Amino acid sequence: MNLLRTKSVEQSIRDTEEPAHRLRRELSALDLTVFGVGVIIGTGIFVLTGQVAKDKAGPAVSLSFIFAAVVCGLAALCYAEFASTLPVAGSAYTFSYSTLGEFPAWIIGWDLILEMALGAAVVAVGWSGYFAELLDDIGITVPGSLADPPGEGGTVNVPAIALVLLVTGLLVLGVKISSRVNEVVVAIKVIVVLLVIFAGLFFIKGANYDPFIPPAHPTPDVAGLDAPLVQVMFGSAPVSYGWPGVFSAVAIVFFAYIGFDVVATAAEEARRPQRDLPIGLIGSLIVTAVLYSSVSAVVAGMENYKNLSTDAPLADAFKSVGHTAFSTIISVGAVIGLTTVVMILLLGQSRIFFAMGRDGLMPRWLSVVHPRFGTPYRSTIIMGVIVAVLAGFIPLSELAELVNIGTLFAFLVVSVGIMILRRTRPELPRAFRTPWVPVIPVLSVLACLFVMINLPVATWLRFLVWMVVGIVVYALYGYRHSRLGRASEVSVKS
Repeated sequence: MNLLRTKSVEQSIRDTEEPAHRLRRELSALDLTVFGVGVIIGTGIFVLTGQVAKDKAGPAVSLSFIFAAVVCGLAALCYAEFASTLPVAGSAYTFSYSTLGEFPAWIIGWDLILEMALGAAVVAVGWSGYFAELLDDIGITVPGSLADPPGEGGTVNVPAIALVLLVTGLLVLGVKISSRVNEVVVAIKVIVVLLVIFAGLFFIKGANYDPFIPPAHPTPDVAGLDAPLVQVMFGSAPVSYGWPGVFSAVAIVFFAYIGFDVVATAAEEARRPQRDLPIGLIGSLIVTAVLYSSVSAVVAGMENYKNLSTDAPLADAFKSVGHTAFSTIISVGAVIGLTTVVMILLLGQSRIFFAMGRDGLMPRWLSVVHPRFGTPYRSTIIMGVIVAVLAGFIPLSELAELVNIGTLFAFLVVSVGIMILRRTRPELPRAFRTPWVPVIPVLSVLACLFVMINLPVATWLRFLVWMVVGIVVYALYGYRHSRLGRASEVSVKS
């Protein structure tokens, strides 16, 4: 069994020219950057800011956002080289296939399903809460059984299902249409975020920053499987605040940056991938890192961290200073903004399925492109239905951190892959080169591992279970139907 057979860069690029499996190159550098900004600005700003400041880091939550951005930035430099060298749909899955081999690529593809499908479902549920609150403000009350998440009083989350199906329809109609809708929505979202920053500056109280890093104190209620793996490994008691709290918060706010790698999944649809992809990846990350750290610093200065809301911290911070109009504007921005997060995560997931189907590791019919719209409509519709079911019927609160560990694992593998490809294929033309190899990739691997071990033990166990399921699926289907494997068998027989 050759589990480490690799697919050459040249073969991956030739596969993009097959008429029935060819995506249209319609995205510019601006489109890709806006995609990145659109998927990153979402839950992190509208929800996590208050939760993490209150429970983990205090006013130093802005440092947690910066540290998380550094981890993503190291990975982004590695992604940029891969994406410009191998401008093919599939992101980390495709990169792994060309460096580590088929089985590791399958594991990464399976892992990316966890990141993007589950991430889209989690964000859709968050969107539903904001949407129901807005309807309530104008006098329309949605029964809790039809709007609350399952497991939290709801029976079926109808708004979340409706949102997922709506954006799935947009994605089927074409990536350019989706891009134009995304640009309008992202513009509104960025305006709302800038409004929070500049309006909030007038209500900052210096006393709310004192102490900036609150003294660490033990949290005995966080124990067992809920404790971070690093604390279990070294036998230390779980704590909040202090530097341990700041680093523990990094593992949570990392969710805020989930999805910037979606830019790489759209590599096959970029007009000038060698130039546009590095701009989209690195540009979107820089913009959002500045916005995240600024918003978290302002909100922590407006209201004492112990009083921050964990559900709608931005809106409630303005309520606390008597400006409810700003609160309504922020809620509208959250509803509009989270829409694009769901849409772009679904776009990324459908492209992963498309790439795996084209390679035969998933059914080949998943990679058929619509003759009129030029989109992988089958994989898009199937993933849309799966995510709608997850968002509408499955309790997701305990599974959200799986999205983080899945993404970090993909970042780690891509960073290792850069070092391997530099050694095995040094002659490949690289429009963008990751600087200071192997220093940057090694730092990226270490940073990802550090954040991963700050996640709860329960998250690690669930992740391992998901990986075992993936191995079983590969053994039963992927290995037997691999196009690369079948081509190898033919060449051996001949």
